Amino acid sequence: MKPLTIAVDGFSGCGKSTIAKDLAKHLGYVFIDSGAMYRGVTLYALENGFISDKHVDASGLIAKLNEVNIEFRLTAELQGKQHLFLNGRDVEAEIRSLHVSGFVSQIATIDEVRKKMVDIQRHMGESGGVVMDGRDIGSVVFPNAELKFFVTAQPEVRAKRRQLELEEKGEHHSWEDILKNLQERDAMDTSRANSPLIQVPEAIVIDTSNLTRESQLEFALSFVGNRKTM
Repeated sequence: MKPLTIAVDGFSGCGKSTIAKDLAKHLGYVFIDSGAMYRGVTLYALENGFISDKHVDASGLIAKLNEVNIEFRLTAELQGKQHLFLNGRDVEAEIRSLHVSGFVSQIATIDEVRKKMVDIQRHMGESGGVVMDGRDIGSVVFPNAELKFFVTAQPEVRAKRRQLELEEKGEHHSWEDILKNLQERDAMDTSRANSPLIQVPEAIVIDTSNLTRESQLEFALSFVGNRKTM
């Protein structure tokens, strides 16, 4: 039986990456964080002067997209963890900063950027055995995925989680600033013309607001079992 392709979509900070990682580990599948890929392009844009204040030089970035190489690596040196590499450089820590978060939704609205990332993502998952998380996985990247989840959580809960996550990395920001950032990203992600964040009709909703990590995985796995026996 061909391994499943599992799409996990949802808002920023709702826990979709946690669910996707846990599913992939449990099933022995490959986990792909599509959001990290857009963060990588955003970091490239920041470092190369295509973003200043609130302005994004989309045409300048588009002209240089062929110089942006995005890949995931899993090595012994990383203790079994998968990191994003931008042009051969490990940028996993840098792409998780609030500064990058503040611009990633704008970069993700650029058609040429989305096309390049979607092409890479489809190539990664063409043989199945993949759990990919993002915002347009079930609707655009893998519309024929055998299993689709849509993950959500209350904005206040998401902001607190993101605050704790950033503090673990040594970044300290107010809960109010993080909540504002999440709300701005939600608005951009759901209203953009190209591949907006939507809940497709066939997606199974997981509200993680009051769920433990273990109960989230247990709930998701119950549907994986159903798909495998169909």
